[in-house]
Amino acid sequence: MGEWEAGRDETITGLFAQAAAEMGDKPYLDFKGDLYSYADIDRLSDALARGLATLGVKPGDTVASILDNNVDAVLCWFAVNKLGAISVPVNTAYKGEFLRHQIADAGANVIVTEHDYADRVLDLADQLPNLSTLLHRGDELLKSHTSLGIHLLETMKIDGDDRSMMVQNKPSDLAMLIYTSGTTGPSKGCMISHGYACNLARQVLTALGIRSTDVMWSALPLFHMNATAGTVLSVAIARARAAFYTRFSLSNFWYDVERSGATVLSLLGSMHPLIAEAPDNEASQRCFGQVRVVCAAPFPKDLQEKWRTRFGTSVMGAPGYGFTEAAMMVYGPLETRLDFNSSGPRAEEFDVEIVDENDDPLPVGERGEIVCRPKRPNVMFSGYWNRPAETLKIMNNLWLHTGDIGMFGENGEFYFLDRKKDYLRRRGENISSFEMEATFQNHPDIMDVAVHAVFSPMGEDDVKVTAVLRDGSQLTAEDLCTWCLDKVPFFAVPRYIEFRRDKDMPRNPTGKILKYQLRDDGCTPTTWDREKEKFEIARR
Repeated sequence: MGEWEAGRDETITGLFAQAAAEMGDKPYLDFKGDLYSYADIDRLSDALARGLATLGVKPGDTVASILDNNVDAVLCWFAVNKLGAISVPVNTAYKGEFLRHQIADAGANVIVTEHDYADRVLDLADQLPNLSTLLHRGDELLKSHTSLGIHLLETMKIDGDDRSMMVQNKPSDLAMLIYTSGTTGPSKGCMISHGYACNLARQVLTALGIRSTDVMWSALPLFHMNATAGTVLSVAIARARAAFYTRFSLSNFWYDVERSGATVLSLLGSMHPLIAEAPDNEASQRCFGQVRVVCAAPFPKDLQEKWRTRFGTSVMGAPGYGFTEAAMMVYGPLETRLDFNSSGPRAEEFDVEIVDENDDPLPVGERGEIVCRPKRPNVMFSGYWNRPAETLKIMNNLWLHTGDIGMFGENGEFYFLDRKKDYLRRRGENISSFEMEATFQNHPDIMDVAVHAVFSPMGEDDVKVTAVLRDGSQLTAEDLCTWCLDKVPFFAVPRYIEFRRDKDMPRNPTGKILKYQLRDDGCTPTTWDREKEKFEIARR
């Protein structure tokens, strides 16, 4: 265990201001060929900050956004933080109760959206008493609302003099609310300080060995920490360049890697095995040896060998282990990783232990729950937004309890083994079973329901709905899947649906459904499989 240490005196706005002053016209962000220099992003985010200030945005306010991977997603983040306000990026797939809960919980007065997502907000406006203004990209909206001020985002970028709009943030000031998907209640907003985001950015920079000459390519969404702190901010610290793709496309992948000159890839979920198994094309052959580093997890030895021989990549693996509340508590340079199956050694910023059910520490080689605590200020979350009781619950014995299972090996490196929490993860997205079940319970033919994981050979969970129908119902699995399309995010649409009699649903003595047993049952002979039935869904 280490002693308490002094923290870094760093903020998101301060780090970027230094980078912009040094690098000026050097290209910084690349959105499918649209290039923006460090100076461009500084000037444009100042302009947007001026516009937000005219709407009354001030230090401590929350500003929500529902934006695709484009320059405005970055400008909105930087502009909000320059005003000392808090950015609340919302998953672009959210709609209905998923969306209403996060905007309302954050208490946002202003929201910035894509033109295509604005109607989702307008449909909920009467249930969002704090919301006063909607800014949207693109064309004029067809809908209006009596209580909302609606403006084109471009009109809110107000050019001014050369003075920066930046307030003097402190490392402990909140920069973002990142919502996690709850399993025993609604999703909670993790309070992310400037210091936390800066520390995570430096961790990623160290783990991947990003150089000033690198181009870091990502198709990960800019409402996630791995794209904001892990790419946008890491690249700024390194004085390098980031290239963002709108969303991952296997057919276009190598062509955009070639176009952008990418040397470092930030991938997720099933992306890297899909790329490794895809046929060669002219672009992949021309790019042999171009990509130096690939960041993804899990990255087993045989998959690393395919990337090495097919694409000439030399450094591969997961940068470390952490979760939104504390990232990363375990990490290290990929180039010096002792075991490709590990996530690296303990981070110098954290005490990390493996404990039993009594919170007693376990010896090396034994598996148990992963707990941690910081060794310096502002390196983990500042608690759950407006939920002090939930914050205390996760901090049992003054250690943050991850709910995950892992162990340390004799080599001092950490191994993630399993998830103790009852949550799902699909295509890189956490899915709240609580919110999913609340949605399906609204179907008039469903008496009871459990939403749970089914193992996927792609390395992540598939989503299964196991439901009990009301007497006399003629509902089919396909009908239920069709019904949910406009009610849940595309990545949460279940692959599997099974209807059971109530007496066949496993329960504990108090009547609670035993999800672990359903998870173990997996895809039963009576389970409907969306993919086998070739039931298509749109990403929207």
